[in-house]
Amino acid sequence: MNEPRSTEYSELLAELYDAIPIYAQRQDVDFYLELARQAAGPVLELGCGTGRILIPTARAGCRITGLDSSENMLARCRTRLAAEPEEVRERVQLLCASMTKFHLGQPYQLITTPFRGFQHLLTTEEQLSCLRCVHRHLAPGGTFVLDVFHTIPAATFDPAWMEEKEDTPETRLPDGRCFLRTVRVAAFHRSKQMNEVEFVFYLTHPGGQKERFVERFRIHYFFRCEVEHLLARAGFRIAAVYGNYDRSPFTDDSPEMIFVAERE
Repeated sequence: MNEPRSTEYSELLAELYDAIPIYAQRQDVDFYLELARQAAGPVLELGCGTGRILIPTARAGCRITGLDSSENMLARCRTRLAAEPEEVRERVQLLCASMTKFHLGQPYQLITTPFRGFQHLLTTEEQLSCLRCVHRHLAPGGTFVLDVFHTIPAATFDPAWMEEKEDTPETRLPDGRCFLRTVRVAAFHRSKQMNEVEFVFYLTHPGGQKERFVERFRIHYFFRCEVEHLLARAGFRIAAVYGNYDRSPFTDDSPEMIFVAERE
């Protein structure tokens, strides 16, 4: 087997991303599609990845700009877009840039950060830099949606999370390869509200050759009041906080923290 490699958003992860069931079956697409339709103007998605939300948004008739810092993920998104009708492709613009320092020269009616993208910003300085960029690009009367997971305090130090757990059963790819994936927390950094996480991919080729790849990354976890203070410092007013994509209220048991904000 190959030695584990320490890369973020690698070519392998981008290639396999859309085949991972917990991503493909995630129940957030309709939520973002409804917001895009209501916006009645251009949409900016920060951390658009392979286009999981971006492409359905363009299919729905909305103009959307996708920004991501990973060329590998954007390459996969371009491949997927190439299979779409011309009118869908024409509604999309893709940019490789950091969400902490972008200058796009136009306002947007809706700006979103779906599926944990904001949680890859590890410091307060990075987080505020992103929010101030969003504030500059948000049109008057526009909406900003920030999605992070609801942190369970006990999970920030439970050693059971450090054991490999399968989160993707064996999945067959169109080229005959199979893979399964496990996840574990490699290290807790509670003083920084950050975990080091490993995705371990076990890849089997049609001839039986097996490979093991490790994708390591760091993720910041948030608490509600922390996000509220960050948004206020960046000049936003919070219009709603949801606990899931059905727009249910945020409660102790909610899996998500979804902040809907407007410019002050």
